[in-house]
Amino acid sequence: MIIKIAIVDDNTFLINAVKEKLSFFEDFNLKFTAKDGSDLMNQLEENHNLDLILMDIEMPVLNGIETTEIIKKKYPHIKIIMLTVFDNDEHIFNAIKAGADGYLLKEINAKDLHDGILDTLNGGAAMNPSIALKTLKLLRNPFSIENEKDKEDIKLSNRETEVLEHLSKGLNYVQIAENLILSKGTIRKHIENIYRKLQVHNKLEAVQKAKKNNLI
Repeated sequence: MIIKIAIVDDNTFLINAVKEKLSFFEDFNLKFTAKDGSDLMNQLEENHNLDLILMDIEMPVLNGIETTEIIKKKYPHIKIIMLTVFDNDEHIFNAIKAGADGYLLKEINAKDLHDGILDTLNGGAAMNPSIALKTLKLLRNPFSIENEKDKEDIKLSNRETEVLEHLSKGLNYVQIAENLILSKGTIRKHIENIYRKLQVHNKLEAVQKAKKNNLI
């Protein structure tokens, strides 16, 4: 059986590198390449008689994850393997949510790419070992990634973090001042700064927001 493949990548050098890997195998037929998701969608309008797409993630116009989501709704018969230089958790998580059938790194050798494609077409899920490990971790704790996106860039000083930790234990200004050997006025000033940086108005909000952002 001849497997009909498309490659999507905004980097022509990387497209050529993948082309070369595919060229070793007679059971692969490269139908076309596209420079981004939008280009791919236009070409699929003309011809969606494909078995599998090797999809980059970081592309202009329409990135690989957005494109995967659209294709999975419009052409569910087409398998998609993310073929990318990135193995960061958020990319993997979002690619799987979008419906990707596999996730391989571009440094993969030709034989492993061939095996991964066949495996995916036979109902498996091609994955580099490092990706498989991260995927297991994500399945065990998917919320860590969702929270990652909600995190804000809040910078507290070491002293402010200490004060916040004491606040979270229910201590009042006097007790915190005694524990940290500081004056009540200094503690009050630290707490004002903490509220300002966290954009909150009271102790409860401060503690909740700090925990959400892994500050304490």
